[in-house]
Amino acid sequence: MRDMRILFFCFVMFVAISANSQTKNYAVVLHGGAGNFDSKTFAPAQKNNYDHFFEKVLSMADSMAQAGDSAMNIVVAVITKMEDSPMFNAGRGAVLTEEGIAELDASVMDGTTLKAGAVAGVRTIRNPILAALKVMTNSQHVFLAGRGAEQFAAQQGLEMVDSSYFVTDEMKRKFEKIKADKNGTVGCVVRDIYGNICAGTSTGGMMMKKWGRIGDSPVIGAGTYADSRYAGISCTGHGEYFIRYAVAYDIVARMKYGGQTLKEAIHDVLFEVLLPAGGTGGMIGIDAAGNIVVDFNTTGMFRASTTQSGVHEIEY
Repeated sequence: MRDMRILFFCFVMFVAISANSQTKNYAVVLHGGAGNFDSKTFAPAQKNNYDHFFEKVLSMADSMAQAGDSAMNIVVAVITKMEDSPMFNAGRGAVLTEEGIAELDASVMDGTTLKAGAVAGVRTIRNPILAALKVMTNSQHVFLAGRGAEQFAAQQGLEMVDSSYFVTDEMKRKFEKIKADKNGTVGCVVRDIYGNICAGTSTGGMMMKKWGRIGDSPVIGAGTYADSRYAGISCTGHGEYFIRYAVAYDIVARMKYGGQTLKEAIHDVLFEVLLPAGGTGGMIGIDAAGNIVVDFNTTGMFRASTTQSGVHEIEY
């Protein structure tokens, strides 16, 4: 009987230790867009602003992950902060269409249930990423666009704003001068302490876009994809190429059917598939073991990450 009690005690301790070690294992990676820029040319104040923003967001993600929050909640919280910042091409401060307004796209995917939600071409939803989440959780659909998506978001109680909310003075100046595309699509991938992987992406698309153009960001399998058995992916770049080559899904398929690692799959798609075809951009990902991979075929990419180690990595 005594031996049985000892064995039972050891079993309980093993379960407790295993659970405790599990709670320490998480990974968060985010991006603020890829493009042909040189971070060395950034003014000190500009770099400090980015550093401060990323540190703040990573600290929030750490707190949520350590408290046992879900991967999806963390993804949405991170991207909401990025949409609210005028520093990126998502939400407030997004690039403008030929008509001088912002049309926004976003998507999320749960890698455990394989459920997903997306919105595109919305003009009055303050946080498109929240609308994408509502599509996933509160509707039978995956993808809503335009006025229908806005009506749905309003019915769900999301904050609606006048389209002028998204137009900053900086974007007005760029629009008036008809400048080039602003790189700054945002995305986030999270592996939570339970092993669930979720991904999300949000963007304003291309500067001066017209005819209701939609890129890869809201397209599940192109700009966003997640399968907790393999990896979660968020992309940024020239969306037409990411759609044509179903890039986000292709990464996972290469792991699933071809036995590639996440690092190998991302590199090969960027440099052996996209680049020869003329496609530029980058992507972030986390695999089932919590390994973070970031790669791009442009000169720069805003990215940041954190894990249970508490070390924040911020690079441009």
